[in-house]
Amino acid sequence: MISVGIDISKGKSTVCILKPYGELICSPFEIEHTEQGLSELSFMLLRFNEDVKVVIEATGIYHLPVFDFLQERGIFVAVINPFEMKQYRSQGLRAIKTDKQDSIAIANYGIDYWFRLKKYEMSEGIYQELKIWGRQYSHYMRMRIESVQSLTHLLDYTMPGIKKLLKGWQDSTGKDKLSDFVEVYWHFDNITKLSEIDFINNYLAWAKEKGYHQNHNKAVKIYSLAQDGIPTLPAEMESTQIMIQQAVGVLRQVNTTLKTILTRMKELAKQLPEYSVVRSMGGVGDVLAPKLIAEIGDIRRFHSSRALIAFAGIDAPPYQSGQFIGTNRKISKRGSSTLRKIGYEVMRVLKTHSAPADSSVYWYILKKESEGKAKKLAKIAGLNKFLRIYYARVKEVYQ
Repeated sequence: MISVGIDISKGKSTVCILKPYGELICSPFEIEHTEQGLSELSFMLLRFNEDVKVVIEATGIYHLPVFDFLQERGIFVAVINPFEMKQYRSQGLRAIKTDKQDSIAIANYGIDYWFRLKKYEMSEGIYQELKIWGRQYSHYMRMRIESVQSLTHLLDYTMPGIKKLLKGWQDSTGKDKLSDFVEVYWHFDNITKLSEIDFINNYLAWAKEKGYHQNHNKAVKIYSLAQDGIPTLPAEMESTQIMIQQAVGVLRQVNTTLKTILTRMKELAKQLPEYSVVRSMGGVGDVLAPKLIAEIGDIRRFHSSRALIAFAGIDAPPYQSGQFIGTNRKISKRGSSTLRKIGYEVMRVLKTHSAPADSSVYWYILKKESEGKAKKLAKIAGLNKFLRIYYARVKEVYQ
């Protein structure tokens, strides 16, 4: 019974090897994440004639080289949640934080919870690729939000209030009505120099060319806004157009990248046997289906629907002390914030659009709202039910 605690850092790790009762086999030492360094470590561990378990703390992608190398050589590796390890370290009275002390603490964790350790199985193939694409999608979505804010800020100088009239971005196609419009009419002066009839005709022709709805009333409202608006940057200033065009170019590039990522995610998700099942669920469309599968991953890694709900961080752990039993509990939020966001979006779509006949989640949300629950709380309750149904249906595909 030998516990090997490895404190992972970028490019290197600190290793401590322990036996029960604090018997130190090897004092903490450093290894590089290289072929030679990891080969020497694996050779050392394979020479022991006792049961060896390696315990590492999840550290983003930094622990992956160590995990892959040791797993390929048949060594048991358990990956521990960082929050759980933090709680374990904080049991003492003094807070000591060094790589050597951390490796000792991780090794002691392996001894204390020896029979609870589970061999970590990493998601393979499509699931792993989907997850990486999903993370990239989230990253570029944050960039898009910043780009939209930057463009809106500039438009407040040249076309104040125009964003309210030109909302709409289609993540499936990458089309953005606001950026398409201001690329042509980047200042109110470009609109007011035309007569109302000429602008309306130009707007309708532009909408037809770009594939947008040809709305006559929208054109009238834009022209009226341009006449009443007060730009604070002159159209004659050369830098005004340059700033707007640059902001539009950045936003368009981010939109194109998001479309490319989403297209690839759809191609990957359609190769999975559960795609058609997930796609048929209420509130899940062509865009949300691959994002949902990417974040949840292989459903077989969850032992029950409660584990999936806990992974999403929408579980409410019980609280009881003496005769007191807590009933008004908040969700833990200890889980994937990305999954919570995607799940809430599914509930919003389900609630906004007409629900399918078999959508028990839709009627469950309405029931919670009729009981006096706030709309947001009702959607979270609906997400809880949705994930239970998701687990049951997708699990059935693999049985």
